[in-house]
Amino acid sequence: MAKKERFYVVWQGVTPGIYNSWAECKAQVHRFDKALYKSFATREEAELAFRENPWKHLSRNESNHAGRKGVAAGKTRDKRVIPDSIAVDAACSGNPGRMEYRGVYMEDGTEIFHHGPLEGGTNNIGEFLAIVHALALLKKKGSKMPIYSDSANAIKWIERKKCNTKLERTTLNEPVFDLIERAEKWLRQNSFVNAIIKWDTASLGEIPADFGRK
Repeated sequence: MAKKERFYVVWQGVTPGIYNSWAECKAQVHRFDKALYKSFATREEAELAFRENPWKHLSRNESNHAGRKGVAAGKTRDKRVIPDSIAVDAACSGNPGRMEYRGVYMEDGTEIFHHGPLEGGTNNIGEFLAIVHALALLKKKGSKMPIYSDSANAIKWIERKKCNTKLERTTLNEPVFDLIERAEKWLRQNSFVNAIIKWDTASLGEIPADFGRK
C-alpha cells in the first residue's frame, strides 16, 4: 500500500512555510527553539492553516509544538469572551519577590510564552511585561488578535507607554528593569491595533492565564 501523502506547515522554524515531506519539515524545526509545526492531509488544509493562528490548530494532545500547556480547554466558552485571543497574567511570590508571567491562547489554553521567574519583581510589573510581550509577538506575526489582562494598572501603563512602578532598582532586580526598559522602548517605537481588554474576574472567574497560586 502506498504511503499516504502529508503536507507539513511550519509556522515557526528556520524558514516558515509548507513542506511536502517530513524530511523537509524536520530540517526547518530540528533544534529550533520553540518551533511550531503540524502535518495535514491535504494541501488545501495546509495552506489555510498556514494563514491562520498556529494555536488554533495545535491541540493539547499533540507534542509537535514548543508551547507548554496552560489551563484546560473549555474555560473560555463564555459568549462574552473572544476565543481567538491571548490572555496574559503574572505571578509573584512576595512583593517584591520571584516574578514570572505568561500568555495563553484562549481557545484551548495552550501556553504561548512564559518568562521567569526573575528575582525582585512585582505582580504589576509582570502584568505590564506580559502585555507588551503579547503585543510584540502579535505585531511580528501581523495579527490583530485582542489581549485580555486582569490588571487595570498594567493596562493604564500600556496606555501611557510607561511602567509606573515605585520599585527601587537594585543589583538583584537588574534583569527586571532591563526588561522594563526594553518594553517601554518597544511601546515608544511601535504602534498596534490590538485591543487590550480588561478581564472581568467577578463574572468570568480567574483569567485563563492565571498561575493558580492564590
